[in-house]
Amino acid sequence: MTRNRATAAQLFVPRKPSRAERRAARRSFAAARTKARAFRLPSRERELTGADPELQPTYPASGRPGAASARGSRLRLPKHRMTTAVAGGAYPFLAEAGLGAEGTFIGRDLHAEAAFCFDPFTLYNSGRIEGFTNPNAALCGVIGMGKSALAKSIATRSIAHGYKIYIPSDPKGEWSSLARELGGQTIALGPGLPGRLNPLDAPSRPAGVDEEEWLGEVRKRRLLLLASLAATVLKRDLLPMEHTGLDVALDLVVAEAEAAGVPPLLGDIAHTLGRPERLDAALGDHGAGLGRAVDDLAHAFRRLVHGDLSGMFDGPSTVAFDPHAPMLSIDLSRLGSSGDDTALVLAMTCASAWMEAALADPDGGRRWVIYDEAWRIMRHVGLLERMQQQWKLSRGLGIANLLVLHRLSDLLAAGDAGSRGRVLAEGLLADCSTRIIYRQEPDQIAASMALLGLTGVEAQAIAALPRGRGLWKVAGLSFVVQHLLHPREKALYDTDFRMAAQPTTLLTKQVEDRYAC
Repeated sequence: MTRNRATAAQLFVPRKPSRAERRAARRSFAAARTKARAFRLPSRERELTGADPELQPTYPASGRPGAASARGSRLRLPKHRMTTAVAGGAYPFLAEAGLGAEGTFIGRDLHAEAAFCFDPFTLYNSGRIEGFTNPNAALCGVIGMGKSALAKSIATRSIAHGYKIYIPSDPKGEWSSLARELGGQTIALGPGLPGRLNPLDAPSRPAGVDEEEWLGEVRKRRLLLLASLAATVLKRDLLPMEHTGLDVALDLVVAEAEAAGVPPLLGDIAHTLGRPERLDAALGDHGAGLGRAVDDLAHAFRRLVHGDLSGMFDGPSTVAFDPHAPMLSIDLSRLGSSGDDTALVLAMTCASAWMEAALADPDGGRRWVIYDEAWRIMRHVGLLERMQQQWKLSRGLGIANLLVLHRLSDLLAAGDAGSRGRVLAEGLLADCSTRIIYRQEPDQIAASMALLGLTGVEAQAIAALPRGRGLWKVAGLSFVVQHLLHPREKALYDTDFRMAAQPTTLLTKQVEDRYAC
């Protein structure tokens, strides 16, 4: 019985077709399958498949044919120079190239995926960054985010570049071990300690400065120091007659010291202020009542000699400043533990005045002056005034100041809006061309944006920065930098060792013996 073959498909292939016919059949089948699938898909998916002829590529996958294909180095276009801001609009995946390879290595620039180096002196001298007008820097971050490690890393690595490091105040004693490791000098001040500093020591006269002019400069510095100490103890500004009393007492003490060949001392100032008849006699007809007007001053300076600061600033200096030491720190960890910062501030004022002798030397080279735990300074106008002078003269002195804070709102604690302390504190930040911000708490973001002029993206970034990562604002440039530490540095900079410390064997044995009984 003959079987008839019938089919409704279009792919009826007669027996033994030719090769051309088989190829045509396959093409026809593929086209029909593509058309059927396209009709089954939603309109949006149909557009993405490229079935629409208008969405087909203009050139094949092999590229544009002919001489205009840009292959074989046949394309010649004129050179064009543009800024990174313009190039970023044309090609948004560009990142800032960093500050260059000169300077201290800090870590990794996360946007450029390159090494990040920083040297304020090099940046200032090169003039490459518009708006970089001074070498000062401010560093802030919440506790435990690594800001102290960054400050110590900058100090340690800068020594390798020939810089010297000064720490006028070390309230927690964290820099002492680092200074000893680097072959530097540490001066510990506190009740019962042998170290003494005479803040009235005259610095060495720089070369090229007239002797008479230099004596006038030394006298002015001593008067500013005495006025700052008195205002700190009295917690008020000095009256006009009190300024006059300090002026007269200083001249009397300096004249006697020069005649005896010894340096003037704070104890001599206190003793002279306590003798009203001598002050009145020194001014003659203009000194009526001056001696009694400075009674408060006499008692204020007595505190430095016989009060809680006795034994630290009431005698000749027992240590000499070594200008060749790579690091000098003033350890004040024995002071200020009772919650009253007065003793700490007085010690910082005296130590800063003593250290200015080294800063005034134009041949001292480039130096970093680091103010750690600076939030304790913000509440005292006398210290802020001394710091402001140092900030303004940083270029002439060849120093870079580093202000270390927990949060930027610490600057607002200097006083009410418009007060002298508030203006000075905000002025310190304004005179810092470099601002380094580690993670801030959410309630501090608004203050940070107001004080630093952060963008919305930058404000969002500082709220979620992990440990060791900070936002660097160098003049008008911004970088997110991951600080990298060597294992040896981690051991030196560890400030959480007490949190991880195990009880000593002796204490454990005492507890065991107690419960055994």
